[in-house]
Amino acid sequence: MNLILDNLTTGYGQKKVSSGLNAILQEGRLTCLLGPNGSGKSTLLRTISGAQQPIDGSVTKTDSRTLSIVLTSRIDVAQLRAWDVVAMGRHPYTGYFGKLTPQDNEIILEAMRTTQTLAFRNRNMTSLSDGEAQKVMIAKALAQQTPVILLDEPSAFLDFPSKVGLMLMMQDLAHNHGKTILLSTHDVSLALKTADMLWLMNTDGTMHTGTAQQLTDTGDIARFLGNSAQYL
Repeated sequence: MNLILDNLTTGYGQKKVSSGLNAILQEGRLTCLLGPNGSGKSTLLRTISGAQQPIDGSVTKTDSRTLSIVLTSRIDVAQLRAWDVVAMGRHPYTGYFGKLTPQDNEIILEAMRTTQTLAFRNRNMTSLSDGEAQKVMIAKALAQQTPVILLDEPSAFLDFPSKVGLMLMMQDLAHNHGKTILLSTHDVSLALKTADMLWLMNTDGTMHTGTAQQLTDTGDIARFLGNSAQYL
């Protein structure tokens, strides 16, 4: 599923954060959203997810069966096991009583196999490391079986090996599972090495998009790094 931003303006009330954004989030591609603090990355993700309305323009309409989102901060699930959290991804499909079918359980198992979280499926979430907990939240998104996955700074609190592993997992989900993935990150070097497409947010509310090579050829990467280095 491609997701289209058409002349999108984001912000709060009438206060604009970014404007005139045109981009296509492509199926089967890992797209990394880069930008200094305050450039509007989180606002853009919330607008794409439908959590807040655009000031102008449009985004392809989505719902809980087409889009899932993974946030940086841990959700308050202190009394739940990893399995229970992943099972939450099936709620859009389970009806009023929320009863899981054998098919639902198999989907949950497959999501945990893919994210390598089966080994601690019965552990309480509070006992998991940041990296393990983040994998569980990604498994929940996979169990939701949405074609589009948004991730807001998923590697913020991970050590470097865990960051690399997470980015490679996202790359695999896009390339081999056909997911449409948009991931915001401050890890420019990892994004340049793993992303199929880059969205570069600027502090003036504009955005440049393209492959790393395309944005290098136009000079946008150099300008972005020069303007943003103090924040990254």
